[in-house]
Amino acid sequence: LPEYMVPSAFVTLDALPLTANGKLDRRALPKPALRGGAGGQAARTPAEEVLCTLFAEALGLASVSVDDDFFRLGGHSLLATRLVARVREIFGVQVLVRDLFRHPTAAALAGQIADGQDGQDGQSDTTRPALTAGSRPARLPLSPSQQRLWFLDQMEGPSATYNIPLAIRLTGGLDRDALRGAVSDVVARHEALRTLFPAENGEPYQRIVPAERAEAPFAVPFAVLGADEDTLAARIGEEAGRPFILDSELPVRAVLFELAPNEHVLLLVMHHIASDGWSNTPLMRDLGIAYGAR
Repeated sequence: LPEYMVPSAFVTLDALPLTANGKLDRRALPKPALRGGAGGQAARTPAEEVLCTLFAEALGLASVSVDDDFFRLGGHSLLATRLVARVREIFGVQVLVRDLFRHPTAAALAGQIADGQDGQDGQSDTTRPALTAGSRPARLPLSPSQQRLWFLDQMEGPSATYNIPLAIRLTGGLDRDALRGAVSDVVARHEALRTLFPAENGEPYQRIVPAERAEAPFAVPFAVLGADEDTLAARIGEEAGRPFILDSELPVRAVLFELAPNEHVLLLVMHHIASDGWSNTPLMRDLGIAYGAR
């Protein structure tokens, strides 16, 4: 096998876990016990020490040695993107994801960073450019990822394939009006959540609804529905499966299921054109701050 296809770990089981209908139950498979740092060299320079820490954080491991291969320890392309972003932030250099694939250990990546910073006449050719505000064109084009999702939406028709549902159980007293206002606050804060995707002559563009105008017909849908423990899963599936109309509907909606006076489930559904799995953490952080403020 080519190196990238060699498994990073093997787990021995007495039998494969099966579902009730005899199929492999992937959720019941135990996670491999990946360990870094065992028997490897310790960091020899401050840069290697920092990189070992960043590697371990990205992989969720206690420690990583300078010789541990990021991908053999369970790293994949999404984790690589996150790690590279942290390396850029800490070192202030323009490291690329492909650099990590070529130099998958802390020792090798530290060498790559040092080589880039010690360019001709001491000038760094990998210095990360400063982030500055740019002027916007009159009509905002779609990013490549947005363009792909818009095309799939046009080809398939309205579909829930790229819906991202996030359900949170809330226990205790709940101020519904504050929660409804907090959802609106978060949408006002993040332009991606109040962006429509119309097209003219077959060419899509971004139409960002101004925060002060994010009301009917563009207000965030916030429904309050009754449910119980027996019907909750089906009701969540039903609401999560409703498609978005990207050219006329904000790519986010909220449903609050009331199970009891002090027991609720908040369902947020977003389209992938505006959000992704990594966005859930800052989304919930902002929602919690906004709810507390209200």
